[in-house]
Amino acid sequence: MSNNSHSQQDYEVEIEKTSHAWLKAMRPRQPSEQDRGATPLELLFDLVFVVAVSIASSQLHHGLSEHHFSEVLPLYFMVFFTIWWAWMNFTWFASAYDNDDIAYRMITFMQMIGSLVLAAGVNQVFTKHDFSVCVLGYLIMRFGLVIQWLRAGFSDPKHRKTAFRYAKGIVLVQIGWIFYQFKLVTFTQLEFVALALMELCVPIWAEKANATTWHAEHIAERYGLLTIIVLGETIMASFTAIHTAIADPKINVDRPLICLMIGGMIMMFSIWWSYFDREAPEVLTSSKKAFYWGYGHFFIFLSIAAIGAGLAVGVEVITGHAKISNQQAEYAIAIPLSIYSLVVWLIHDLQTDHGWRKLWHPLTVLLILLFPLWGNIGYATLAIGIFYALCILFRQVFLVEKQSG
Repeated sequence: MSNNSHSQQDYEVEIEKTSHAWLKAMRPRQPSEQDRGATPLELLFDLVFVVAVSIASSQLHHGLSEHHFSEVLPLYFMVFFTIWWAWMNFTWFASAYDNDDIAYRMITFMQMIGSLVLAAGVNQVFTKHDFSVCVLGYLIMRFGLVIQWLRAGFSDPKHRKTAFRYAKGIVLVQIGWIFYQFKLVTFTQLEFVALALMELCVPIWAEKANATTWHAEHIAERYGLLTIIVLGETIMASFTAIHTAIADPKINVDRPLICLMIGGMIMMFSIWWSYFDREAPEVLTSSKKAFYWGYGHFFIFLSIAAIGAGLAVGVEVITGHAKISNQQAEYAIAIPLSIYSLVVWLIHDLQTDHGWRKLWHPLTVLLILLFPLWGNIGYATLAIGIFYALCILFRQVFLVEKQSG
């Protein structure tokens, strides 16, 4: 019995050696693995995905400027969910099973192509309510992920049931998306929400069979890197709007516009500080907490990108090119910032802070939402930026230090 087992292990090692360049067994990565960082392929994957994020943010900006709130906001949520969900599934799979063979790279490239197809269809969603191109891109990405999960299931007997559950769940929900696109039955936004909830349930159901071996530090780094990339896209979106306004000879660069620029940059720096001031691995201690933390990031990414759109709307209000009031434009900045701050509190500080410190972020959110009542978009943005920065600084200097002491 032991000889047979030994010969089987020798055979598998020989297969590993001879197939190293093309097709390796997809063994689970170990959660205790040292120096488990993001790979160059994962970074390239993120950069491809941010194209779709940028287009969605731009369409949100134009919709808000035209006072199409009820129309553009649901579409923004729907498109952003599609983008985020495809990214998140790849990220957690890679954390557990990235073996970096040629097959893995080629299938990841297929998913990148799907991302670009999805990005190409975002404008049609907002202008024509046509999801056909987005659904096609989404199906390409999900098809690649199903192949990866099947590979994992055949290579990893211990987690085979989990991997096959992922594959079956993804396929079944994709059938629903096909019905949604081709209107084989009557669908509305409520049906989209139902399908999205089914997507969210697939990992929960699959992981109950036997949790995959994702790496806490790797996951935290991956989410952090995408946060930086989305922040960069937000800065670029607001800078582009400001640059366009300045380039117009009919526009005078006055104090409100300068205040908006400074306030927006302070806001972006404060968001970076508040996010990376926390140690995510200390929260990622179980699958239940990981779901809570990982799913909550949907609102973090969504709100950061929305802040960029809000800043661009503020520029158009100042320059007289928007159809909304100063107060509405200011809420287009204050509400996403409040959502970001509230979600950071829910997924992290609520679990790690103690006593009255748990109430710090909810109080900050309430005060942020009062600034738009000022009515001046430029000065109010600067005031929000300064106030939020002071709140972050106060928490760092007084609350965190006292708690650790």
